[in-house]
Amino acid sequence: MKIEHAAFNVSAPVAMAAWYEQHLGLRIVRHIPSPTQTHFLADDSYQTLLEIYCNPPEEVPNYAAMDPLQFHIAFVSESPTDDSARLIAAGASWVDENKNLDGSHLVMLRDPWGLALQLCKRAKPLNQRA
Repeated sequence: MKIEHAAFNVSAPVAMAAWYEQHLGLRIVRHIPSPTQTHFLADDSYQTLLEIYCNPPEEVPNYAAMDPLQFHIAFVSESPTDDSARLIAAGASWVDENKNLDGSHLVMLRDPWGLALQLCKRAKPLNQRA
């Protein structure tokens, strides 16, 4: 089996989908407007999708209050330094940075709605078989 999508109840799915499309390079592949404003967003491989929606509004998690290590979405980045500066200029906020002994570089940010985003430049990509 392989993962089709991960789903997130968010407060502003329309604005968030537009921001993720514009600044993270995701593509909206399906939009179901009523009543939940559901958006399916694909990465550049079109193999993994994120689903964002608002249903029910009173049960949107407080992502900003969660420790980023409790929950985050990780993106491959060729330059976490440059990408984090670009995303911060677009409304993201800085959280933390780690440069690991193996040469990996990880930057943690929060999107404008408080959801944690990790930018990963791994010394050895996680999706490579041993």
